Amino acid sequence: MSDPVANASEAPQGENAQQRAGTEGERRARRRKGLRLLAAGVLIAAAAWWLWQHFFVAGKASTDNAYVHGNIVLITPQIDGTIASLFVEETGQVREGELLVLLDAIDVRNRLLLKEAQLALVVRDTRALYLKTAMLQSSLALHRSRIERARAELVRAGDSARRRVSLQTGGAVSTEELRTAEAALAVARSDLAAAEAAFNTASAELDAHLALVGEHSPRQHPAIQQAASEMREAWLAVRRTEIRAPVAGQIARKHVEVGQRVAEGANLMSIVVLDQLWVEANFKENQLRDIRLGQPARLYADLYGRQHVYDGCVAGIGAGTGAAFALLPAQNATGNWVKIVQRVPVHIKLDPAQLRQHPLRIGLSMRVIVDTNATATISEDCRPSPVTRDNSLAQLEQHADQAARAIIDAQFPGAS
Repeated sequence: MSDPVANASEAPQGENAQQRAGTEGERRARRRKGLRLLAAGVLIAAAAWWLWQHFFVAGKASTDNAYVHGNIVLITPQIDGTIASLFVEETGQVREGELLVLLDAIDVRNRLLLKEAQLALVVRDTRALYLKTAMLQSSLALHRSRIERARAELVRAGDSARRRVSLQTGGAVSTEELRTAEAALAVARSDLAAAEAAFNTASAELDAHLALVGEHSPRQHPAIQQAASEMREAWLAVRRTEIRAPVAGQIARKHVEVGQRVAEGANLMSIVVLDQLWVEANFKENQLRDIRLGQPARLYADLYGRQHVYDGCVAGIGAGTGAAFALLPAQNATGNWVKIVQRVPVHIKLDPAQLRQHPLRIGLSMRVIVDTNATATISEDCRPSPVTRDNSLAQLEQHADQAARAIIDAQFPGAS
């Protein structure tokens, strides 16, 4: 017969075992469920990563190491001088040809007046030099006629002397008359020698004069050209006291004030051409294998965030890495060499219309995404835009030539 006390103690133990078994089963079930969820999460993440790489990353090269660059035109004087007036301030907008700085022009104006007077004097002297040619030619013709006359006189004196010698044998001519005829013959010979000497002197003088005149026309005479060149230089110096903007843009880095003495070539200020900006994107070397000229690019500026997208194209790829053109290039032939991924600058041209709508500034950070799957087509719109050439220098030279010609025409109207 069983013991009631033992049966009572075994019943709770069986219930505890059943509870423990149920708890362990629930744990296993939860563990399996968690593993399934983890596996599903990993699969979803892998699928999402594949989709992202396939549709959004593959075929694109992107970088945040990109900054806005632009043409910075330096404003420098071409002559020494003192700043008399200053018409711009920092960050001011200027138009092409607008007056920026005015230098004191008293000294250069006085020099211009002196050179104009010297040019007029040289033109008059040259005119007299050319007029002297005719006078020397006439003088040479006169000496030639004197030689002919002296020769004729010598022939007459010789004939007279020979007749008297023949008549003296018959006593028809006295000794004194013969001596007179011989003296006349000697004088005729002396006159001919003097006339020939004078002719040679006049001929040498004419040759020397023609050497000075040369084969040039009066306007092309070296003396006039030299004086005209000095006058043009003085004329340009007066005009160069007005320093004008060669391009349109914004004033930056102004270093001068009124009354300051500046030297030729000194950096007065800079003009930033804001409508010709570009982006220099520094791509890693392993990103360059698929980048080609002409490929389109999308750009985002930190200034505007994702609210505005700039359209651009690859206009150029740098000839070397940034480290290769650094002021202190890396020296890799050392024992403690560490490989570093190099970056190459890529020139991204921006759309001028978008720049006008959403202006940028030099140095701003950009994000660049190049579509490497797109066909690379190089067009004129995707080439680097150089700064427009300043035509004012050529115009000044033309005006200086006109001023010099006006003085020459006034003083030398008969020259050709």
